[in-house]
Amino acid sequence: MDVETVVLVIGANGQLGSVLTTTLKEKFGNDNVIASDLRKSKGFKGIFEVIDATDINRIEEVVLQYKVTQIYHLAAILSAKGEENPIQTWDINMKTLFNVLEVSRLNNIDKVFFPSSIAVFGEGAPLDDTPNNAYLDPATVYGISKAAGENWAQYYFLRYGLDVRSIRYPGVIGYQSLPGGGTTDYAVDVYHKAVLKKEFSCFLKEDTTLPMIFMDDVIRATLELMEAPKEQIKIRTSYNIAGISFSPAEVVAEIRKLYPDFEIKYNPDFRQEIASRWPKSIDDSAATNHWGWKPEFDLEAITIKMIEKLEEKYKTGSTNKEVLLF
Repeated sequence: MDVETVVLVIGANGQLGSVLTTTLKEKFGNDNVIASDLRKSKGFKGIFEVIDATDINRIEEVVLQYKVTQIYHLAAILSAKGEENPIQTWDINMKTLFNVLEVSRLNNIDKVFFPSSIAVFGEGAPLDDTPNNAYLDPATVYGISKAAGENWAQYYFLRYGLDVRSIRYPGVIGYQSLPGGGTTDYAVDVYHKAVLKKEFSCFLKEDTTLPMIFMDDVIRATLELMEAPKEQIKIRTSYNIAGISFSPAEVVAEIRKLYPDFEIKYNPDFRQEIASRWPKSIDDSAATNHWGWKPEFDLEAITIKMIEKLEEKYKTGSTNKEVLLF
């Protein structure tokens, strides 16, 4: 008899977590998905448990209470925010991961998902078509914690047989929430400013090309990875995935097809230095070959859907202002 899948999402209030939790509830049912974060967000419907992921006992308590079989560990401090307090960022990002890995090992969790990021790449990686096995020399504490996390994920698989799976996300673009402290977040904020008919101040140079991916593709990739048979998961650090690469100037050109009067100013700050070390494009052939990954949204499709959805949200006053870091 198959054991029923029960999913715990740690960091459910964040940009990724809020959307992923909804999708998981649609897949497994409301009673089989436990959302968790430092506090419950307004309007949340379903099972929610307050969890400070630095508290291993609290994680284990929830795992045992609900007989959890899968954990999606999304809680972390992001790149730009992390540079404000590097030591705290390292402590939180690593301690929460170790807690999840240990609880999972000790309680025979079937699968664990750990999100990584293109922030793991530094000057040692090619900027164009960055391969999955590129040398990792990240220049931010966020990237350092993700690179270390990838190695620990592989260690727990090799040493204990724990089925940990991971994706290196590019910049994530979604209409569901406001930016949460990442270097690629201009690509979310720019659409909000366009819909609000406000001038946008961009913290990157106009020609700074970075890999991006639409939220719909992110969610689909995550679920496809987690659903793939174990023997197809041949990389136990983390998989590159790519959507589309573009610069601020290119996204503004697309927005102006719908908002011809949209204005932007470029005021590069410390995030420009971070972005300059990151890849311009990603080679995700391993994910394609191993478990069939393929993106669906290009820049034009992203722009049309972002504008459409944000117009609806601002018209109804439902824009989420309670965004936490994922």
